[in-house]
Amino acid sequence: MDESHSPAAQAPALIPALQVAQQAQVVQAPNGICYATFGETQPGEDIERIVQAVPAGMAGALNRRAYYFVPLTIAENDEVSVAAEYTTELGDRAICHKNFRFGSAECTFISTRIMQDRFALAFEYFINVGHHFVEAVGVPESFHELVWGQAQLSMRGETSHDAWEYRQRAEAGDEKAKTQYFEAAFADVLAVYMLAMTVDFDYVDLREREYPLLTAPALADRLRHVAGLFPPNAGYEFEIRYRRRG
Repeated sequence: MDESHSPAAQAPALIPALQVAQQAQVVQAPNGICYATFGETQPGEDIERIVQAVPAGMAGALNRRAYYFVPLTIAENDEVSVAAEYTTELGDRAICHKNFRFGSAECTFISTRIMQDRFALAFEYFINVGHHFVEAVGVPESFHELVWGQAQLSMRGETSHDAWEYRQRAEAGDEKAKTQYFEAAFADVLAVYMLAMTVDFDYVDLREREYPLLTAPALADRLRHVAGLFPPNAGYEFEIRYRRRG
């Protein structure tokens, strides 16, 4: 049997994440975000546009982090590796993203080939950016007041399953959960804000699990608040549109 035609011979080799971090060319976007592409990813111009959507006022807090857009990220047996090409078998083993420390830098590997479209890729990236920003900077007191005021008014729903669960526990008097609620809600709204500047989408498309989605007016108030803190970069616009029911 010719081994060159066997499934094992044809399967792409997995590359250690450390090797990818060392070899991939990291560039800095105009907003200050460091990122790299490796292997057969989504179109480069899409990734560049997505990366640059992070407001410059946020990007400064992420100066010790780089985002690697790769075809597939595999995390198994405490090892992180990357596939430079897509296969169905590897796609079934891949995860959406994985954080990896390289020296003094934090690296985040994002699997572009398991995202169905530009919307999914952008949202995955922005969710990571939102959480990383909150880890680095925290949540402004003004946002605490806004979201807790909404909760006390019994505003329906939340922006993610985590935020919903933390809010329920916070309303029951759990102070630690209250802090976690503010952090989750702020990371969520940052991600939605950046997504809104990158692609047109319907708000209902953001619900992935069973929890009540935050009412549109409440989300709009949070988004306007964030837009005031972190204005869009040149070439990006933020706009909220309400759909009228026919």
